[in-house]
Amino acid sequence: MYEVRSLRTDAEREEAAALVQDRQRWLTMRGLPVPARADIPALFRDPQTRPAGLFEDGKLLACMIPDRDPVLGWGKGPCLVLGCVHTLPEQSDDITRLITLWASDFAARQGLPVVRAEALARHALDAEPVAALLRRLTDMGWEVRGSGPGREGDRVTRLELTAEHRSGLSALIGCHVHEPHAASDDRGIA
Repeated sequence: MYEVRSLRTDAEREEAAALVQDRQRWLTMRGLPVPARADIPALFRDPQTRPAGLFEDGKLLACMIPDRDPVLGWGKGPCLVLGCVHTLPEQSDDITRLITLWASDFAARQGLPVVRAEALARHALDAEPVAALLRRLTDMGWEVRGSGPGREGDRVTRLELTAEHRSGLSALIGCHVHEPHAASDDRGIA
């Protein structure tokens, strides 16, 4: 069974920071973009960021920082923002699909109409490798809302997902995530 839960201990946060470092190393070795300005691993070590992780039988598969109504500079109205989403290197799109399903349901349960995220996009949106990523994400239900500067100044693709109650999802993905707080800080999304 999968579970999305808040990272509560120093050891869990350190494991998430290591996952982020592994993912960034993997991306760099393939010539893919990583955030230029933010120390993302440090964000996961900081308990104030209230990070969460996707686990399968106790193994951390992905980590993220869910925020409610942060200042993005784009999109209008209340939302859940998935910041700093990182998956283990060499993972299938199934992990991203699980995060998508969970985020849509979690936002709906929080009374939020949409989920927003940003993905690094140093190239035009129709150029590879960005285009391939966006095709996979739109197949999962995400909508591209253009591109521009992200919260950390990197060029990003802006993504939005409609919140939707998904009855029965709890049989596949358990949820033990803190209620996201309204954030006004300037964390980026990888």
